Amino acid sequence: MPKKIDHEERKEHILHTALSVFAEEGYHNSNLSLIAERTGISRPTIYQYFHDKDEIYYYAVKLVTGRLFTKYSEIAWGTEGGTEIERMKMILQDIIDTAKANDSSLMNLMDVMISAKREGVDSADAIHHRTAKFTILFKRIIRQGIANGTIKHIDIDTAASFIFNLAELACFQIAFFRTFDKEEAMNQISDYLDSIKA
Repeated sequence: MPKKIDHEERKEHILHTALSVFAEEGYHNSNLSLIAERTGISRPTIYQYFHDKDEIYYYAVKLVTGRLFTKYSEIAWGTEGGTEIERMKMILQDIIDTAKANDSSLMNLMDVMISAKREGVDSADAIHHRTAKFTILFKRIIRQGIANGTIKHIDIDTAASFIFNLAELACFQIAFFRTFDKEEAMNQISDYLDSIKA
């Protein structure tokens, strides 16, 4: 009986290998042949999953952001977690914890972004498209907190953008600075969130 293939597992294996190849070889010097060689999967099989290296990169962004958005939506609208401020703290703590636990993968992804940018491939729009949902999630939580009287009347767009920028900055620091202090970062985030309590 032929072995049953888990296509999602295989796709993720290709993805993780490709990110390593991109980081080691540079985005421009990478190709599907090299990725196929490193994965131990034939090039025609790779083509069944991804048409080119750009598609692999965008899949990585989509996969990570999609999983996190689902998880954080559950925290945002769940019955546990306390006030809107406390739920945002939980989400931001998880973002930092997840980034720290996957710091080498995060560094590879950022290396790919930098390498691609040097080679004229600007992924800013694709990244923004995939991460905009997080800012919208924070807007909804803030709006709900204002309606419930747990958050001050503030400019929702500005506050949500600022909160997302704090998370983004923490991820950047995790990827590039070994001296990143998770506790200090979360204290700064908590200070801001406490400042918008009603």
